Amino acid sequence: MSMTFISQMYNLFCLKKFLSTTFSDLVPFSLMSYKRRQSKLAAAAAAEQALRTEKKIVTASKNKGRAKKKSSAPVYLGMFTAKILIIGPCESGKTVLANFLSDATETSGGEYHPTQGVRILEFECNNIEVSLSRTANCEVELWDCSGDHRFSTCWPALQNDTNGVVMVYNPDQPNHDKELETWYTQFVQEQWLRDSQCLIFAHHKPMAPERVRTQVPQTLSKVPCVHTNLDEDPDSVREEFKNFLGQVLSNLTDKRDQEELSIMNN
Repeated sequence: MSMTFISQMYNLFCLKKFLSTTFSDLVPFSLMSYKRRQSKLAAAAAAEQALRTEKKIVTASKNKGRAKKKSSAPVYLGMFTAKILIIGPCESGKTVLANFLSDATETSGGEYHPTQGVRILEFECNNIEVSLSRTANCEVELWDCSGDHRFSTCWPALQNDTNGVVMVYNPDQPNHDKELETWYTQFVQEQWLRDSQCLIFAHHKPMAPERVRTQVPQTLSKVPCVHTNLDEDPDSVREEFKNFLGQVLSNLTDKRDQEELSIMNN
């Protein structure tokens, strides 16, 4: 065997070994680079998806906040008309309260002038909260009714189409509490009005002498009773009356909704 042949075989062996070593080193390196590149691409895609998800959450939260803010805005139901009676025993302060609530300029100079039959005072009361997020305005017809029973023949006319009743009594007078039961029976129970359509003002006159004060009878225990004194806290009287109007208008809207539903069903 010639030296040339041996030399060629040796060179071929070295070349084969070199090539096998090079490819064995390069192939893992190439696979590793590919895997790293794929991993980076996957991480970038995941980050982009997370960013999109976060943007969607923020947008949804903003939209929800806008919707909540929009829904919390009060709904105006319109203008209503309510007929409210002020009833109670004589000399209980009905006319004084009626003049105050209606901003009437009529005064009596401190002297007592009994109402003859009835006085009707008309005024507006606005921004009444009927229910949660619902408001309305109201044209109030305030009927200041005489406490004298000799006008009882007029009671059916007074009771007609009544939406609410304010009963006034003087807790410093010993018999006023008993008279309240009569007024309640005649003007509330017999007219099928709800207790929510009724309010009691226990009206304290200025400079009234200290004495044992009467309490509301048990039969009227479910009717709200508010102690009033125009000299000490006039604002609370208006506020309580406005809250009472809210209850009256709530009953009116419920009745209207029932009538509309009945018409639709028929």
